[in-house]
Amino acid sequence: MKRLWAAALLALGLTLFTGCKGKKPEPEELLTEYMDLLNQEKYEEMYAYLTEEAKAAIDQEAYVERYRNIYGGIEAMNIRIDIEEREEGHKDKKAVTQRLKYALTMETLAGELSFDTIAIFTKDEEGFYKMSWDSQDILPGLCAGDKVRVKTIEAKRGNIYDRNGTSLAREGIASSVGVVPGKLGENREESLNRISELLELSAERIEKEMNAGWVRDDTFVPLRTVSKEAFELKEELLEVPGVMITDTVVRFYPFQKKTAQLTGYIQNITAEELEERKGQGYNRNSQIGKAGAERIYEDILRPRDGYSIQIIDSSGDVKSIVLEKPAEDGRDVVLTIDIILQQHLYQELEGDEGCAVAVDPRSGEVLALAGAPAYDPNDFVMGYTSGAWEAINNDETRPLYNRCLSTWVPGSVFKPVTAALGLTNGSLNPDEDMKNEGLSWQKDESWGSYEVTTLADYPVKNLENALIHSDNIYFAKAAVNMGEEAFSRGLDSLGFGEELEFAFALKASAYGSEGKLGSETELADSAYGQGKILVNPLHLASIYSAFVNEGNMVKPYLRNGEEGGFWKENVFTPEAAGRVLDGLYQVVEHPEGTAHEAYRADYRLAGKTGTAEIKDSKEDTNGTELGWFVGISGADTDKPLLMVMMIEDVKERGGSRYVISKAMAGFDVYNKGEAEHEG
Repeated sequence: MKRLWAAALLALGLTLFTGCKGKKPEPEELLTEYMDLLNQEKYEEMYAYLTEEAKAAIDQEAYVERYRNIYGGIEAMNIRIDIEEREEGHKDKKAVTQRLKYALTMETLAGELSFDTIAIFTKDEEGFYKMSWDSQDILPGLCAGDKVRVKTIEAKRGNIYDRNGTSLAREGIASSVGVVPGKLGENREESLNRISELLELSAERIEKEMNAGWVRDDTFVPLRTVSKEAFELKEELLEVPGVMITDTVVRFYPFQKKTAQLTGYIQNITAEELEERKGQGYNRNSQIGKAGAERIYEDILRPRDGYSIQIIDSSGDVKSIVLEKPAEDGRDVVLTIDIILQQHLYQELEGDEGCAVAVDPRSGEVLALAGAPAYDPNDFVMGYTSGAWEAINNDETRPLYNRCLSTWVPGSVFKPVTAALGLTNGSLNPDEDMKNEGLSWQKDESWGSYEVTTLADYPVKNLENALIHSDNIYFAKAAVNMGEEAFSRGLDSLGFGEELEFAFALKASAYGSEGKLGSETELADSAYGQGKILVNPLHLASIYSAFVNEGNMVKPYLRNGEEGGFWKENVFTPEAAGRVLDGLYQVVEHPEGTAHEAYRADYRLAGKTGTAEIKDSKEDTNGTELGWFVGISGADTDKPLLMVMMIEDVKERGGSRYVISKAMAGFDVYNKGEAEHEG
């Protein structure tokens, strides 16, 4: 059997065969050329291969339009043929008519389509073979008066749930607002202006929608989707002649802003995205995840529409089904999130600019990922007006910005990290009294006028007391004694400069300039979370988890069923981790501890506050401050929780103390279960 593959010829860039030195091409060669042109959508050139009788039955314009509509509609691609030998009785190469059996195979939006057919070639007056073409050469069973219809069988997108089965993203009902052109009444222009005003759409945009080729006087033309609860707006709209409002199915986010940075949102696919995902089953009407979990888990959540390629006769009835592909609903995604905790953390952050991450320090499950300010993801589904879109983009508080994914100056919440590194490499003796008189210190005259300052003096300057009083000087000394090389090596072992493997793309924590501290004073400042230290909140949570896991950093994960375990092992010795954890309990339990406001009689908490100064220089008095609190509960509960909360601009609002009460509202809810679902 002779096999000729048109697609292979194209890939090799071979010149199409049209005969040479007077030799007339055989039917096999002509059919291969014809299919090459079909693959390239050069329908005009294909027409030249037809017999005069075929051309008399269909002119070139109609021929080209038929191929373009049918093959374009079914999204035919990678067309190839497998030619068998000529039919018995037609092997005489001098015969006027030749019949070739061949198999035609192509990829379509409904899957692979393959059928056996026959090409008939007849010699013209000059002895050249031409195709005796008719519509069945396009698809088997297709007659001249038939049409091909592609019916879409819509599939449903998967839902997103929290760990307890509460839906965070699901199917909902909204209101589709549109007009019926024939019912706009005598004052058509006035009606359109009123609709334009209420929907915040230009009159030109409305006119364009109504002038689409498919629109008739009695057609409902959808213009905008609004919330089902937009009662006042809908009442005003219905007073305008020609306005019609119907229910429509949309993606719905019941917790709105509270989960916005977590779930993200979906929108209609763009032309660029459609091109990028060509061959993956998307179509012009597809919606695709644009942010958050919707984007991250797109391949799991996305529905895969089914298609039925049908031949319709002149009466509009289904004559035959050429190929059918069933719809495939998207799969659900269950997150490790606890929506009760997520809601309360967002409510505590609302009105501020900040973020909070909460994890189970033993398993790595992320229990909350909240950021404020935020946006309502339902607004993206409904579609922003130009004015609303401009407003949200120009908002100085950046509601579209997910602060959980960025890096920040950590301030004093970094001190336990410095301590654990020093204890692990043996450069720090936790019981030694690092004597220092006063509230400022410099190593020697080589520092010039530079000094490290602290806020509290206390008698015995050992590790536990230094943590309790959050002593900058103690930790600066600890880092200087450790040395830049050992300190940097320790940070590298914790994953600084690395991307933490997580569902969301997190900005990597960093120190110094290009991973190198520039001076001894920079080393001293970095030790207590100033200088050139930047930390991602979730990375910081992973580091703190080592204090309850004998020196092993847990790997955070977001989706149920993902593999947890440790990201970094043995970053601290078990003894170092335990000693720092004991000190963190004292930071909360000791009456003079900087986080004593977090003390609870009914459960035990370890914690650390931090106030990071953001200013141009040490003398700058106009800078702002970031407030931090990191807490760990788990000593006497079967629901361990590690939380990192950061709030911007806490200067003159109590510094890190402003953050404690907000974070503790989350701890109280989680440990006592004092909450009900909302939304």
